[in-house]
Amino acid sequence: MERQWVRAGGGSEMQFALRASSHGRSWTGFDAALYDTSGGFCEVPGAPFHHVSMHVGSPVVATCRCDSPIKRRLQSSGDIDFVPLGYAASWEDEGPATVLAIRISPSLMRDTAESMGLDADRIQFAPGLEIRDPRLEHIGWALAATLEAGEPDDRLYADGLGTALAVGLLRRHARTLAGMPRHGLTRRQLRIVVDYVDEHISADLSLVELARVAGVSASHFKALFKRSIGSPVHQYVIQRRVDYAAKLLSRGMLKLSEVALQAGFADQSHMARCMRRVMGMTPTTFLYQCQ
Repeated sequence: MERQWVRAGGGSEMQFALRASSHGRSWTGFDAALYDTSGGFCEVPGAPFHHVSMHVGSPVVATCRCDSPIKRRLQSSGDIDFVPLGYAASWEDEGPATVLAIRISPSLMRDTAESMGLDADRIQFAPGLEIRDPRLEHIGWALAATLEAGEPDDRLYADGLGTALAVGLLRRHARTLAGMPRHGLTRRQLRIVVDYVDEHISADLSLVELARVAGVSASHFKALFKRSIGSPVHQYVIQRRVDYAAKLLSRGMLKLSEVALQAGFADQSHMARCMRRVMGMTPTTFLYQCQ
């Protein structure tokens, strides 16, 4: 999706030639584009999204401003500017440049914050100009390469990069991170979830389903459960499946394939992989030791 620049007056207006865009690729919660620019003046008005730009061309002298005094600098490849939602910013480049422009939706930032166990309603962002951050830069180059490659099946990969970018911005530019839960699930919530897992061990349990049982959002549930148990939800469920499978195997009344299904594994091979990882032995070895 192309950006809409608004001239604020003074100097020549910067011109943009679109090189590649994520338009039509259905990326989730963000879009990106590569532009060749003519140099000159441009302004980003306060917008309902977070804006990230990374210089990907030859060095150019630039003057920029965003909620701070005017800053003149030599803009080098890999330099990143972050303009949070609602902030206005302006640039004036003394020559041509190539820029990666990324727009991140508030919903992606919120969902990512909640998955990190943060209270999205209490997070504020500070703008940053001429950022040098190897992790953010790595993500930027990966997005630029994905845009230019234009592969039709790049959505899953790109969405992962978008989430990683949101995480990096939250860690570096969030002013208030007071939302990390101090405690996990209540005793009652934890007991309900634990009982539900045991009672439905053979079912295809999902994060959304378990969060509903606990009465919290799925993103919050992940952080709260880990804080309560000490391990992620999926690891706990696997552990309980292995425990139940071992119990059934010790009775010696069912075939391995039947035990796998009753314990909620996809098949016998899945059960064997999980038992080897958790217990350090295969079902066959376990059966031998039970004799």
